[in-house]
Amino acid sequence: MASNLKGKVALVTGGGSGIGKATAMAFAREGAKVAIADYVPEGGERTAKEIAAAGGEAIFIHADVAVGKQVEAMVNKIVQTWGRLDCAHNNAGIEGRMANVAECTEENFDRVIAINLKGVWLCMKHEIPQMLKQGGGAIVNTASVAGLVGFRGLVAYNASKGGVVMMTKTAALEYAQRGIRVNAVCPGVIRTPMVARMLDASTLETYTEKDLEAAEPVGRMGKPEEIAEAVVWLCSEASSFVTGLPMAVDGGWIAQ
Repeated sequence: MASNLKGKVALVTGGGSGIGKATAMAFAREGAKVAIADYVPEGGERTAKEIAAAGGEAIFIHADVAVGKQVEAMVNKIVQTWGRLDCAHNNAGIEGRMANVAECTEENFDRVIAINLKGVWLCMKHEIPQMLKQGGGAIVNTASVAGLVGFRGLVAYNASKGGVVMMTKTAALEYAQRGIRVNAVCPGVIRTPMVARMLDASTLETYTEKDLEAAEPVGRMGKPEEIAEAVVWLCSEASSFVTGLPMAVDGGWIAQ
């Protein structure tokens, strides 16, 4: 990929580990200044330090994306630091507790929706006005193949990611003629700490590592870096005619 984000300012939420960290590193590699937001300071600070050690420019911002005032402060901090916001990867999310529909607790459902769905909306709510002031920008939301097809035992997660897909399409239409492109990545099974936790917590036979690998047509789990490449492309001018797309990066999962 050609380095075409030089001088751009990018935000990655959930940038302390997994897909978020890989995307932050990819943005920095392509020449962008990167703001890493995370609820867990240790991971986010570590990502920022790794970017700086590699010769890039990064800051860490502690934020809970489910809290509107913190999201607003996060965007303000980026603008105060670098004067603009060109690219945003709204990636922060949790898996919640695995449970079938009737066994899912109200507390679990509310928490997953608050972070995975409301959090993405809050990020767009505060990112878009800044991008409009600048004359444009690119947003990529992290959905999931679980937002495109159903998975047993993941009712709250499925609902949140399906909502992200529809919010992405709505925002894309609303701002299509105002210089802002909004897309989503829908990762398949990616080897991340989140997937590791789900496997550890799973009591369902279909969610063993072996079964997940076998269910992927390519025969393996994906790597966070493979999702990061898609995010960077969607934020670049190489995808200038792409908006409203829920891009499956899934090893062929939903093609079955």
